[in-house]
Amino acid sequence: MNKKIVHDAMILTAFTLVLGFVLGLVYGITKDPIAAADKAKSQAAYQTVFADAESFEAYGEFDKEAALSVMEEGGFSDEITDVQVAMDGGGSTLGYVITVIAKDASQANITFSVGIANDGTVNGYSITNISETPGLGMKVNEEAFYSQFAGKLVDSFTIVKNPPASDSEVESVSGATISSKAMANGVNACITYFHNVLEGGAN
Repeated sequence: MNKKIVHDAMILTAFTLVLGFVLGLVYGITKDPIAAADKAKSQAAYQTVFADAESFEAYGEFDKEAALSVMEEGGFSDEITDVQVAMDGGGSTLGYVITVIAKDASQANITFSVGIANDGTVNGYSITNISETPGLGMKVNEEAFYSQFAGKLVDSFTIVKNPPASDSEVESVSGATISSKAMANGVNACITYFHNVLEGGAN
């Protein structure tokens, strides 16, 4: 009986070692392609919200903890995860691309990037990760909704159920008010971060 236990234990140990080796090998093979795909997706999002930018450079003074404090002080549950400086061909700053995770959507977190020009004008947003309900919450990724944020110079956006009466109002997606508000809150979080940290930065 003892020999069988030892034998089974040895087989289990060998299996675990082989499985660990295989998983490590697969991770090593897929790590770089996944990273490259993620980078390409991010770059595409940056370009979407800053079409006239020639290049993007990580904002060197970005501090996640400081960003979290700005969010908490502003009453946001959202998380700012990255800030890129949008530059023209001469290296001058056109504005910033702020990536935010909206944590109050109906299904799961939504990750998207928001472009904000030097004067505070919102260029729009580009979603990189979303799992909202098809035909409902997913419509926040359609032009009819996201175009309402573009080219607006406001302190914050408010979701309304009727046609907007001002630049600060955004008509919600029918049947998807929660998703709509999550996007507006995320954009507002980026505007708040911009005014508290980035506004008046180097040109």
